Amino acid sequence: IVALRDLLRRFDLKPYDEKEQSGLIRNLVVRRGHYSGQIMVILVTTRPKVFRVEQLIEHLIKQFPEIVSVMQNINDQNTNAIFGKEWKTLYGQDYIIDQMLGNDYQIAGPAFYQVNTEMAEKLYQTAIDFAGLKADDVVIDAYSGIGTIGLSVAKHVKEVYGVEVIPEAVENSQKNAALNNITNAHYVCDTAENAMRNWLKEGIQPTVILVDPPRKGLTESFIKASAQTGADRIAYISCNVATMARDIKLYQELGYELKKVQPVDLFPQTHHVETVVLMSRIEK
Repeated sequence: IVALRDLLRRFDLKPYDEKEQSGLIRNLVVRRGHYSGQIMVILVTTRPKVFRVEQLIEHLIKQFPEIVSVMQNINDQNTNAIFGKEWKTLYGQDYIIDQMLGNDYQIAGPAFYQVNTEMAEKLYQTAIDFAGLKADDVVIDAYSGIGTIGLSVAKHVKEVYGVEVIPEAVENSQKNAALNNITNAHYVCDTAENAMRNWLKEGIQPTVILVDPPRKGLTESFIKASAQTGADRIAYISCNVATMARDIKLYQELGYELKKVQPVDLFPQTHHVETVVLMSRIEK
């Protein structure tokens, strides 16, 4: 980041001023594979054209040969969102590769990937252990991202069905399945609630549902559709205990009971905490 800052100053590329809505460079994002060491640099700019960007990249690669990807994201909106909709590859490939729980993963710029890899492995392993998976289980992986959780369990269960709303992440998950010779994991690009309704119509009967939603938690329609499947176990990973508590209450009204709770400290020295819970269907 410091080297990039110095290069931006050297090439007179001005930072964006949110108040004045002027300047070029809105954000710098660096993604580094924890195990692979591969680096992706993302320049978030207010317009497509960046003066002398080729020379800037040349200097950057000389300093950091581990860089395999330089991406540009154009965000010209008056918003505090980091990324806009338009992406360009300026150097190398449009992804980095890293490992998690024994699998290789392609990670694209827009795709979600936990920053603390070692603790993320513990987080996902906790959810997997809670789920008590068996060889004949059919698993739904909702909010599947690039497939990290679903592909980690695929070799131990009958089928995995994943859903993710970010197209690049779905493309990554499909490639990641092929990369790891996994043929029983199927991914769709849709909202979790739409996919759940469609799977119900198709007669897919999950025994286990894994969910890892954003801070706003699950929608009521998703919770009702997932409960309607009659899945035996639901393992829920949350980054917001308030929305998780709200969602658990609705699951309890729909015939599930809370069995296990485990906090996981992914972000030490902050107030943020991830939590894993297991809910089981109450036998009537």
